[in-house]
Amino acid sequence: MNPLLPLPLFQVKKKQFFRNFMTIMLFGAVGTLISFAIISLGAIHFFKKMSIGNLKIGDYLAIGAIFSATDSVCTLQVLNQDDTPLLYSLVFGEGVVNDATAVVLFKAIQSFDLPHINTTIALQFVGNFLYLFISSTLLGVLAGLLSAYIIKKLYFGRHSTDREVALMILMAYLSYMLAEFFYLSAILTVFFCGIVMSHYTWHNVTESSRVTTKHAFATLSFVAEIFIFLYVGMDALDIEKWRVVSDSPGKSVGVSAILLGLILVGRAAFVFPLSSISNLTKKATSDKIDFKQQVTIWWAGLMRGAVSMALAYNQFTSLGHTQLRGNAMMITSTITVVLFSTVVFGLMTKPLIRILLPSPKNRMLSSEPSTPKPLTVPLLTNGHDLEAYESDRNLITRPTSLRMFLSTPSNTVHYYWRKFDNAFMRPVFGGRGFVPFVPGSPIEQNDQQWQ
Repeated sequence: MNPLLPLPLFQVKKKQFFRNFMTIMLFGAVGTLISFAIISLGAIHFFKKMSIGNLKIGDYLAIGAIFSATDSVCTLQVLNQDDTPLLYSLVFGEGVVNDATAVVLFKAIQSFDLPHINTTIALQFVGNFLYLFISSTLLGVLAGLLSAYIIKKLYFGRHSTDREVALMILMAYLSYMLAEFFYLSAILTVFFCGIVMSHYTWHNVTESSRVTTKHAFATLSFVAEIFIFLYVGMDALDIEKWRVVSDSPGKSVGVSAILLGLILVGRAAFVFPLSSISNLTKKATSDKIDFKQQVTIWWAGLMRGAVSMALAYNQFTSLGHTQLRGNAMMITSTITVVLFSTVVFGLMTKPLIRILLPSPKNRMLSSEPSTPKPLTVPLLTNGHDLEAYESDRNLITRPTSLRMFLSTPSNTVHYYWRKFDNAFMRPVFGGRGFVPFVPGSPIEQNDQQWQ
């Protein structure tokens, strides 16, 4: 499983993300539970009639968790967060929280004797789910704060690009390893670690370290994703599992088709109702999710990827029992669903968004994520030009609504959090405006003096 998958938070606009945090949690947590229930019930209803193998109740519930985990990378690649900030934040946030919820559900299912379920076991299941969710979140926050404090206070990594980047990568990976060590949700831990690191740690390093870190995390995440799909492709050529189901190819295709249908129905069952509920809580029209955006969100969650494959292998290849008919059927069906949804739905994503969200004046679609100007300009300037750039950047006119909000903030949760953050958190852990600006490492500064 890719431990660097949630770290594109360094590129996501956190203000827009937290502004829609409740909607994101509604889609990512409640929506995943709805999808899990529909897929699990559908699997029990159809697969028992098809006699695909000796599957237990825990296997059917695991199928619901496996195919509730989305992979919205394809949609994020063709959305521009500058032009569609609401949609981008919803798709990105819901995708990460969805993966974390699916993994927590899967771990909770494996922890209980579900064939003999009763009220006590059901309550323990809910309690275990909440424990995993809360513990994973707290571990990620603590790991992120520790990385910020180390880079801000300790001397050995200060203002050295290679050491700062190495520390940030190692601390992010440490959160993943700790979550695995304590049997928590690693995805959820890394997700909140990424949030905290992007808010504090990232502003404690030099400008060159920020640029390097941004592209390093993006590259590592991309490479890890490629390796996972290479593994899926190589495993798809494993003759052993396909030989087990070769006597009934029609049944194998039917299982894959049923799973795809349940994914479509389960996704629609929560996106449109929950979007309507979210719209009821929004006053501004720009904050509401219109029907075309709802269709885009629904489509963005149809792809299945690395998380689904990892959970399927974990559930159906334990102790090497891949020759069992039920296990082989579910592994081959998972591979088919992942490849079909990624290739077919992924290729249709860009044309669909062009039709649903046409934008002739703005650049709605982009094959590459936009790079903020403050991250690229320092690489192309010397020290004197950088100082001029910094002075000019302070004169850039901001949107009137944002300036009014910052000057006269309303009494909201965000307002009180900003007061607490500025008074207690940032003085200790650093962050924007609480650390001196350093353009590069001491070696770079010495080189400038000799020019």
